[in-house]
Amino acid sequence: MSKPKIVVVGGGAGGLPLVTQLGRKLGKFGHADITLVDASSVHVWKPRFHEVATGAIDADLDAVDYRAHARLNHYRFEPGSMTWVDKDKRAITLAPITDAQGEEVLPERNLYYDYLVVAVGSQSNDFGTPGVRDHCLFMDTRAQAERFRERFMNTCLHANYRDEPVSVAIVGGGATGVELAAEIHHAVAMLKLYGHEHLDRKQLKVTVVEALPRILPGLSERVSAAAQERLEGLGVSVRTGVMVARATEDALITKDDETISADLMVWAAGVKAPDFVGKLEGFALNRINQIEVSPTLQAKGNDRVFVVGDCAFLKPDGDDKPIPPRAQAAQQMASHTAKNLQRLIMNRDPKPFRYRDHGSLVSLSNYSSVGMLMGNLKGGNFFVEGWLARLMYVGLYRMHQAALYGWPRTLMLLTAGRFSKLVRPRMKLH
Repeated sequence: MSKPKIVVVGGGAGGLPLVTQLGRKLGKFGHADITLVDASSVHVWKPRFHEVATGAIDADLDAVDYRAHARLNHYRFEPGSMTWVDKDKRAITLAPITDAQGEEVLPERNLYYDYLVVAVGSQSNDFGTPGVRDHCLFMDTRAQAERFRERFMNTCLHANYRDEPVSVAIVGGGATGVELAAEIHHAVAMLKLYGHEHLDRKQLKVTVVEALPRILPGLSERVSAAAQERLEGLGVSVRTGVMVARATEDALITKDDETISADLMVWAAGVKAPDFVGKLEGFALNRINQIEVSPTLQAKGNDRVFVVGDCAFLKPDGDDKPIPPRAQAAQQMASHTAKNLQRLIMNRDPKPFRYRDHGSLVSLSNYSSVGMLMGNLKGGNFFVEGWLARLMYVGLYRMHQAALYGWPRTLMLLTAGRFSKLVRPRMKLH
């Protein structure tokens, strides 16, 4: 009897922990063949893209190589981008891979599965706003974060030479926009230490534009107010209740015909599943391309396909809102799906998923962090800020590393990082 084939598409906050757990529980003992598919060759934790974008971390040092990780955790890695799902043949189609010169490296391929897990995450939603795709930068992938870093460094270099101000406009007051705004201020302060004598935070103008009445609309009003207070303390201009109508080469134009000029413009507003998901046939999709799933996280109408993370739409019974597109939700879904797949292989029924909101933390670079933790003691929720919130925020990433490597290797990585800081600059300068 052949082993069940499990294919996981997407190696992000949900997909990579999922194949890690499956590899250790099933692949290691020959109970299943597990394959991870991703268009990139490495994993960088998406909540850290704002740090990649400003050079606060070196993505090359922080990345997880899929092939190396697969070897250690008993699964196989297949590079590629999924373009189609044939539910009748239980196969997915991967697009051809070409090199920088356009030469074909790998042809279009089919991968066959007994169980498929779609974990392709999400991307920013520009809502078809004119000019955004042509003139704004995005933070959805590592490549886009690196592109911002290159543009940002060149802009700062030019401004330092000319002794001119630097202006950045960020559309979207969610976690990405808020964290990026604070990180930019920290980056300019660091650049002044590395030869940019004329560059100063007083010459930096960062504007966060949010269409809703407050920033961080998905979090509590207390967290939102605390974050805005700290951003404004840094010198960030926070514009709420302002909707962008279009983007030009060097400015955002609002619905009220106000012009917000900027050297760099970032679009970090809205969320939707990747565009190709909306083109798949045979799935129930909502208006932002998310795949509707049953309580067990199986795609409606197809028990062989599971969906986890931002691309899944599930509104639990009795809840007013669906499960939010957050890293903690993706990780919980991944852990639950790993257990359900093990149950199915043992001919047992899958169990329904229950999301537990542990709260949210927002990093304001080295300056501060704020957030709300959902307490289990007496049912209380706890507002945290300052160094304690910052420590907890960093701890979330260490827990993500521990899920991938185990605590011994994570502690070794932490120690190696400390020693590296003795000889490396405090930010990525090239």
